[in-house]
Amino acid sequence: MAEFRVPKVEQGHTKIRSVPIAVTPEGFWCCPSPVIFQKTLKSHNLQNKPKPPASPQNTSTQKKQSPPNDKRTAPTPSRARVLSDDQKALSSDAVSLNTTTMVVERPAKPNNDNSRRKVAIEFGDPGTSDLKVVLFGKQGFSVKMSVHRSVLVENSSFFAEQLSQNQSPLSCLEIGDCDDVEIYVETVGLMYCKEMKQRLIKQNVARVLRLLKVAELLGFQTCIHSCLEYLEAVPWVGEEEEEKVVSSVRHLKSDNLRVNPVLKRVASDASRPPNDTLPHIMELVLKSNEEKGRREMKTLVLRLLRENNNLLSDVNSTEICNKNIYNSCQSCLNSLLNLFKQAAEPGFVDTSMESKGPVAKQISLEADNLLWLLDILADRQAAEKFALMWATQVELATLHSKLPTVSRHLISCITARLFVGIGKGELLPSKDTRQLLLQTWFQPLIDDYFWLQHSCRSFDRKVVEEGIGRTILTLPLEDQQSILMAWLGCFLKAGDNCPNLQKAFEVWWRRTFLRSYVEQHEEDLLQVGEASSTMPST
Repeated sequence: MAEFRVPKVEQGHTKIRSVPIAVTPEGFWCCPSPVIFQKTLKSHNLQNKPKPPASPQNTSTQKKQSPPNDKRTAPTPSRARVLSDDQKALSSDAVSLNTTTMVVERPAKPNNDNSRRKVAIEFGDPGTSDLKVVLFGKQGFSVKMSVHRSVLVENSSFFAEQLSQNQSPLSCLEIGDCDDVEIYVETVGLMYCKEMKQRLIKQNVARVLRLLKVAELLGFQTCIHSCLEYLEAVPWVGEEEEEKVVSSVRHLKSDNLRVNPVLKRVASDASRPPNDTLPHIMELVLKSNEEKGRREMKTLVLRLLRENNNLLSDVNSTEICNKNIYNSCQSCLNSLLNLFKQAAEPGFVDTSMESKGPVAKQISLEADNLLWLLDILADRQAAEKFALMWATQVELATLHSKLPTVSRHLISCITARLFVGIGKGELLPSKDTRQLLLQTWFQPLIDDYFWLQHSCRSFDRKVVEEGIGRTILTLPLEDQQSILMAWLGCFLKAGDNCPNLQKAFEVWWRRTFLRSYVEQHEEDLLQVGEASSTMPST
């Protein structure tokens, strides 16, 4: 076991605390514990807390004991400083070097960097190493690593370039303003590992992404490959973690690396999803007879499609999706019509429950399917065609009265949903479609209204009646009158078992009587004004 030292400055003296760490046979470390850096940073922050002002006498005493100012300047971001043995003999800090140029004679450095350089962690075995790398972190502490030149040059293109820029042998390389000193140290330590995969297994995704970032900066290809292998195999927890992984590896795509296996988890080789996937999903849901699974998947698919509505910018994809949904609608309508014909046959009512039960259940399923498809189309603002399809089902509406109310009333839920959608402006069918819809399905809806109120949990009478009334009021005034007169006769006989359209009736009344009177009154006033203007003045 080797040791590292954490210097702690107290009144000009350094207190050393030794902590054992694991080392490789070459005398270096692997995967230092994050606790080491956390304790060091905490200790450093406590030292840098502002102290209360001292008395003049103490201040003069401290000035005499304070060491002379260090003339070294803090390294700039992304710069490395290398020192040879000859240069070190002249001055320990006379040369500053970045990745491309050398800068000699650094200006004087502020005093606040002295404390930062004194608080340090040391790794490695100075006795066996031939190079020192000093990292200056943005957190305010430095780390010195005793390393081997051959190991760094073999594994890192960054270190190979830095150490080859000077012909004389370098003994110290300094790197300033490191964003993540802890991971930098661990990445250098991984250069000494033969089984890097075993080291990464113990990490989490967030830490491996940090390793990947530093490995890319150092040009440590072996570590990059190992990180990508880890990310390809490990589960990603949550959408946020998935986004971080994808964004971290996407920019590596230009390199000849194992990026594609990672990204294949979130993207297919095909440029677009296959067009038959969504129809297949919807077919499975529509044909399911298991009530709980069917209900939950309908809710899930509806929510996912609703979320994707804002993301679909391809017009062709949108049209193909809508076309597939309408194909499903037509299939359900055909099945529903066949079931109504079967249930309307003479003597069907007198058959046993074993014969009637499956037909009634299937009618209920098909009605539920059409309601679900209508909700999807309404969310996609593409339900006008559905309104026309439903309004033209004259044969289905004729058979409707021949079935028992208990078997047919769920069909009226589709009509009610269309009226609600038109009343809210979710779909805008033409005037002819609205007229045909009321002509075909308004009376069947009135006939089933009692059952809808008492047998459908999702039926909201107030919302439905408001939708029916608003739909009627979108028609020409003569059509409003004929429909509302027919409604009035039903309402006076059935009462609460008929939709209450009194609000729509009031609007129609006002348009028919009061507004025409106002218009006539304005016309009379206009005529009086014209007559007065033609009279000769006295």
